[in-house]
Amino acid sequence: MRIGEFAERTGVPSRLLRYYEEQGLLAPDRASNGYRDYPAELVDRVVQIRGLLDAGLPIRIIKIILPGLDGPVGIHVADADPELITTLEHERDQLDARIRCLVRNRDGLSAYLAALRDASGHQPSVASQPADAGRPPAAPRR
Repeated sequence: MRIGEFAERTGVPSRLLRYYEEQGLLAPDRASNGYRDYPAELVDRVVQIRGLLDAGLPIRIIKIILPGLDGPVGIHVADADPELITTLEHERDQLDARIRCLVRNRDGLSAYLAALRDASGHQPSVASQPADAGRPPAAPRR
């Protein structure tokens, strides 16, 4: 599919898709006229890239780990380079720190909202409930 249709299917602007290509994250085929031709299989790859970026991983790290990812659950390790392991551990630790900060900020905002509601007598709406409200806490990951 051409870049416009691919952008629509992935929800990622064409300009950003070209940037991913420049960075070596995507490699669309080229038609005889030079137009990019994106196979449908690359939709999942773009979803992975967006998820990793949204999680806070820099492109330089995504570029390293992307070839080893096969769909949302498959991982293929070709080279267990100690330097790469150290780099990825550092990135994971930074993600953990950001998550703790986000949780603190969410909890602070929730407490502030509760105080405002108490002061005004306003009941919370369903939309204002945390996404995980009513669910048991997840088991810690290691």
